[in-house]
Amino acid sequence: MELRQLEYFVAVAEERNFTRAAERVHISQSGVSAQIRRLERELGAELFDRSARTVTLTVAGKAALAHARTALAAAGAVGQAVGEVSDLIRGRLTVGMVVGCTVTPLFDALAAFHRDHPGVELSLLEDNSDRLVEGVRAGTVDLALVGAAAAAPEGLETLTLISERLVAAVPPGHPLAARPRVALPELVAHPIVCMPPGTGLRTVFDRACAARDLHPVIALQATAADAIADLAARDLAVAVLSESMAARYGDRLTARLIEDVETPALLALIWKDGQGPAVRELLAYSRRAFAGPAHA
Repeated sequence: MELRQLEYFVAVAEERNFTRAAERVHISQSGVSAQIRRLERELGAELFDRSARTVTLTVAGKAALAHARTALAAAGAVGQAVGEVSDLIRGRLTVGMVVGCTVTPLFDALAAFHRDHPGVELSLLEDNSDRLVEGVRAGTVDLALVGAAAAAPEGLETLTLISERLVAAVPPGHPLAARPRVALPELVAHPIVCMPPGTGLRTVFDRACAARDLHPVIALQATAADAIADLAARDLAVAVLSESMAARYGDRLTARLIEDVETPALLALIWKDGQGPAVRELLAYSRRAFAGPAHA
């Protein structure tokens, strides 16, 4: 029994598909299938039910999965332990990033980390904040940049990078542009364009509306701030964005603070306590990157 066979087994179990598992471990599908077959022959039992389109674990596969994960984690810990005493960090890090977020300090941190620690394989996963939080909890994501609604996700370590109020952004000729500030009842009288559920900004907005028994018409949704701004600039709906997001579109949108939404939207790094040296080192790089002049 080889570690790579266990790695392929865990990949197929988590992806529930041989093709996606092969892409994840960077070998051909036939290579993954062959190694899984060898593992099954060695164990004397089939690990997967291949009769349906989605691959599922057999009873034997379910019994083996936890032990396979433990074996892989133990092997990784050996490499990390040696790396710590030899001042060389190795391994693999999966970094999550909330969809539609272009935060250059994070990219700067990743670039500097990669330059100084080429022995660590980096992968970047984009998803909505809710799923990234679950990924960190499950251990499939090592560190994630997520949007949050004030409180940090329960049970996880958090480094808040940005904390901002929500604004309504409209083209200059819009009725709301003439007001110094906007209240929620005034805002929800108009159709809204904002980020989808599962993002921190949307969670803040939805909770504020629910607390006042308001029912906004979410006419349009987009994961990228650029798309939200473009739709608002065409007067299709009022954009709900954070302060720094809206500031990027000051040439075509007027931003007004939503005065009765006091809870800020947060952008934060999250991770599980007890992570290895690679995560701790990347956190140090991230702290330095976000402490630069534009984010001090």
